[in-house]
Amino acid sequence: MPVEAWPSDPTVLGSPWSSFVQAREALAAGRRAEAIGIWREIADTPGLESRHHAQAWHFLRAQGVHPPGERSKVLLGVVIEVGLDDGLDLLAAYPDRTARYYNFSGAGVVWERPDDSLDSPIDALLAGGRRILEVVGVWEGPRPPAPPTGQVRINLVSPAGLHFGQAPYQALAADPLAQPTMRAALALMQALVARSPRRGH
Repeated sequence: MPVEAWPSDPTVLGSPWSSFVQAREALAAGRRAEAIGIWREIADTPGLESRHHAQAWHFLRAQGVHPPGERSKVLLGVVIEVGLDDGLDLLAAYPDRTARYYNFSGAGVVWERPDDSLDSPIDALLAGGRRILEVVGVWEGPRPPAPPTGQVRINLVSPAGLHFGQAPYQALAADPLAQPTMRAALALMQALVARSPRRGH
């Protein structure tokens, strides 16, 4: 998200939201070093949701600050996009063992880890993502549009930025590197749907 949209509500309370607001205000006032310091602090704070670490690094990179080598390929999340005739299916998993599945119909399941029952499929997807992350370079351009019908994109979020691979579903399902991730993604999606109050979406 752009700096003006994270958070979108400037009155939001609590950390790290309030810190993001302070950094945004500092940057707008020309206090770039102060903003960078706040984002660095967020990026270095353990226990936060992965999305906060990803956003902090996104803002830092925009200011020319990049993660050191040992941190550049820490996996902050795996997001699978599946292009369908009727829209886009989206599956996401994070190292804090939260996950989300959004169906093209608009239905969705948000898993905030009320228990450990999905730890195994989430861990499997993250493990597959880490293997891909080790060999795929960072994407240097603007985020591409959603994949077209029949294509799947495996997005890997790290402090260094976005890494991804995209191909037709069957090609990724048969690829030795991508296959474990594709299998784990299907298992996690099915597990999330099984916990949805609206079965069949």
